[in-house]
Amino acid sequence: MEQNVYIKNKKAYFEYHILDKYVAGIQLLGTEIKSIRNGKANINDAFCTFINNQLYVRNLHISEYSFGSFYNHEAKRDRVLLLNKKELKKLQTRGEERGLTIVPLALFISERGFAKLEIGLAQGKKTFDKRETLKERDTKIEIDRAMKR
Repeated sequence: MEQNVYIKNKKAYFEYHILDKYVAGIQLLGTEIKSIRNGKANINDAFCTFINNQLYVRNLHISEYSFGSFYNHEAKRDRVLLLNKKELKKLQTRGEERGLTIVPLALFISERGFAKLEIGLAQGKKTFDKRETLKERDTKIEIDRAMKR
């Protein structure tokens, strides 16, 4: 049962400084996990928010399962993230600080076959920080090209 599903949110690493990372389980329906195993998910526009002391991920797009019947799921519904109470409390207190947000970084299938979402406590980058990131990436590409010659 070799599943190599790893959907990364490249936009999050460009837009934010990642301070802490956590791995959370997701409460899913049957057709949702089947679509994720097929690689039919998009986390670029997703974000996390607290509703009634539970952490939810919003705007996580999981395409409808192609073989699903009337039991199919909504593509963009709110999904509960599963974390320990200690981690939830820590995220809630840190998330209320000014300028900090909780962003999904990657969606993957664990060794046991469960869907996991890597989330990060993040702080937004300024415009000049984004330019620095672009410069670093360009220099890294140039160095790699020079090394291949």
